[in-house]
Amino acid sequence: MSIHPFPNSGHSAAAAQQLAAEGYVRLHGAVPASRIAAIAADLAPRFDATPFCSGGFYGERTKRFGRLLIRSPHIADLVLHPGILALAESALGSWCDRIQLNLTQAIELHPGALAQLPHRDQDMWQGSLGEVEYLLNVMWPLTPFTEENGATRIWPTSHGVEALVEVPREQPIVAAAEPGDAIVFLGSTLHGAGANRSAGPRRGIIVSYCLGWLKPYENQWLAYPPDVARHFPPELAALAGYAQHRPNLGNFEGQCPSVLFGGYPDEPLAATDALRPDQDVLLGKFVSGQRAAGDGATRS
Repeated sequence: MSIHPFPNSGHSAAAAQQLAAEGYVRLHGAVPASRIAAIAADLAPRFDATPFCSGGFYGERTKRFGRLLIRSPHIADLVLHPGILALAESALGSWCDRIQLNLTQAIELHPGALAQLPHRDQDMWQGSLGEVEYLLNVMWPLTPFTEENGATRIWPTSHGVEALVEVPREQPIVAAAEPGDAIVFLGSTLHGAGANRSAGPRRGIIVSYCLGWLKPYENQWLAYPPDVARHFPPELAALAGYAQHRPNLGNFEGQCPSVLFGGYPDEPLAATDALRPDQDVLLGKFVSGQRAAGDGATRS
């Protein structure tokens, strides 16, 4: 079986409903195939230069590399895709103040590659299972994904509370897709690359988003230090970690880390609150109450 496609119409209610109900959705023609072709051309030299992975999980007939935002100017279009971001917000927004970029990774599955161990990406974090969604994955094929060349296998309805079930209730489906399509699935959804039984490599990109208070898979501040991230559009820089997650997480000297876009400060900085609106209200009442009490004591 292959995934039922939805036409690309930004953030469609049908796509969000399938994602919530079945743990995955495919967006057909999410971006023009020509843009994917440009990305594929940009990444080709890096694919050629990258050695095979070490270890059975990554795959000994597989190549992987990250930091894609510095390897092709078109990757930002995928990361900032409005429909994808809307799906990420709908899936993750209930558990965080803001989402963040978890990783950008290119993958090349060579002939002879074995099927990957079925897994859930949420297992990177030892948090509560079955209640919270931690992650949203997006697979962007650079070459056609077919059953023969190892297209990702996805177990429908294996997400959420079903992640606590030892044996999935459903059989896996093959995420067959073309360049320009987007295969979206939750971090609690069981999945894994198939075996490549074809004569050629299968190439693709993963872009994933996670809760803003988690430690991401890819260390964004090392992947994109301030002198690199300062050239990103503000919304991209924020996704890459240059924004605080209220209250006050991810700060630099008590301020938003984007302050480093002007260089490391020569003088000490004043730590500044970065609170959620509800916390601001609570704090305001607490502070004003003390001040009112102090004024009363002075007048008496």
